Amino acid sequence: MNVIQIKDKQFAVSIPEARILQEVDRVAAEINRDLAGKNPLFLSVLNGSFMFTADLMKRIEIPCEISFVKLASYQGTASTGRVKEVIGLNEDLAGRTVVIVEDIVDTGLTMRQLLDQLAAHRPQEVRIATLLLKPDKLQVDLHIDYVAMQIPNDFIVGYGLDYDGLGRNYKDIYTVVSD
Repeated sequence: MNVIQIKDKQFAVSIPEARILQEVDRVAAEINRDLAGKNPLFLSVLNGSFMFTADLMKRIEIPCEISFVKLASYQGTASTGRVKEVIGLNEDLAGRTVVIVEDIVDTGLTMRQLLDQLAAHRPQEVRIATLLLKPDKLQVDLHIDYVAMQIPNDFIVGYGLDYDGLGRNYKDIYTVVSD
């Protein structure tokens, strides 16, 4: 499907699955090289990163562990703009190498707050792997170790990303073409 309709918006394929997987291969190879011998803990941020995490982990060849967290930042239906807590973090991070696996970094504000919260758990090092980065929207200084792709500041769905809860299931990434 080259064009999809979700609710009131039309989206067109902007990044096909083959290109996504090519970049996931590259990121996995970099992580395998950089973190050999470190037994990293991959911390996947749900919901959006589930497809990226699954494809990435199939390509990680070093000993590692994986866990999943969800960030609570909402009151009712409105975002507070602040991460209140990290839900589901049950692992001891002290002295560990942690790799945050994220679907998209745009402003970087949520990532900055997550890094601050994880620091309280005293990991040895924290690295960030993101499928997508919107460099023109970044508002904070972040060191992102592994970026699969940089994209413009467009509204996208697919490959784990959603519009109002819909569209996560598509294998390609789609960009909005009409509102």
